[in-house]
Amino acid sequence: MENFEFVSPTYFVFGKEAECKTGEKLAERGAQKVLLHYGGKSAKESGLLDRIKASLESAGIAWVELGGVRPNPEIRLVREGVALCKEHGVDWVCAIGGGSVIDSAKAIAVGARYEGDVWEIYESKEPRTDILPIAVVLTIPAAGSEASKNAVISNDELGMKTGYANNGQRPKIAFMNPELTFTLPPFQTAAGITDMFCHLLERFFDDVGSVPVTDNLCLSIMNTVRAEAPRVLAEPDNYDARANIMWAGMLCHQGYAGVGRHEDWATHGMEHELSAYDTEITHGAGLAVMFPAWMEYVYSENPDRFAFYGREVFGLRPTGDVEADALSAIDETRAFFASLGMPTTLGELGISEDTIEDAIDFMLPTLKINKGEPFGSFKKLTMEDAANIYRLAL
Repeated sequence: MENFEFVSPTYFVFGKEAECKTGEKLAERGAQKVLLHYGGKSAKESGLLDRIKASLESAGIAWVELGGVRPNPEIRLVREGVALCKEHGVDWVCAIGGGSVIDSAKAIAVGARYEGDVWEIYESKEPRTDILPIAVVLTIPAAGSEASKNAVISNDELGMKTGYANNGQRPKIAFMNPELTFTLPPFQTAAGITDMFCHLLERFFDDVGSVPVTDNLCLSIMNTVRAEAPRVLAEPDNYDARANIMWAGMLCHQGYAGVGRHEDWATHGMEHELSAYDTEITHGAGLAVMFPAWMEYVYSENPDRFAFYGREVFGLRPTGDVEADALSAIDETRAFFASLGMPTTLGELGISEDTIEDAIDFMLPTLKINKGEPFGSFKKLTMEDAANIYRLAL
């Protein structure tokens, strides 16, 4: 087990009508004026935004609001949020939504007490401690951003998508009501499940040997996600299935499933470039394409690890041929994503043999800026390796 530092300060309010406790819990923490940050019309039309406002009003907490967060959240709206916080003396930021909204809220919270442009922090990765506290009302289980130290923001002007990790931006409190996810479209549900499963894969495959405590926690959550995925898609209003998926999504990216390991994160880095190249690509869908391609490219570094994963997660029986067992585990991973309705090739995402080289030329420069070279842990990758993995994903 490698040395590690780990903190998890998030207070969880989980269950039915959790969002109705927003005002009470924030008042206990001294909140006086909150920025309510959300995405599109669903927060309004569902009545969720009104319930949260009523809860804040009953607790004597004022608010300002900023909607319009898109998938792959963009820096321009973050800057608008930062300006609102400074103008109105906001002392808490409350994200109402999924990973995109939460990441945007984190960037606003980081920038609200910074004198320069918030994008400078994303470029420099400067560690900061003066950050507005963040609350989350979760509506889309996927990214795990409701308890993680990570946020990813796009800059369309620069054609970049980059992340910032800081324990200071872990949300202080998360309100998690599984009923809020009942009406999620099947594709969005499936993309979220894919994302959370891939968060575990990034932690499970690296250059560290066996770490039994961490490995078994990771494998247990993988098996839970696999078991609940078909149930939640077949029965979208099944409370228990939605609850298990919602809690698993947090556990997948909170960090504890990777302690003592180096972790890899090459595939997430390559997918971030993919969805910066085409912002219409859903993150989970991009991962469903890129992860099996990465697996096929690197598995020979440690086929035993892949064979072990295949046995523990998919119940594959050893054949006596470790390489064949490893490849079977990769096939099962791709089949699992396909069973959720996810794409399995770049062609399904609109990138063809005619456009792949142009796409690679667009992605590699910013991939190198964001990840460096070499990057990854399970196998150290060059930009040439990355290009080959993109081609393999066709």
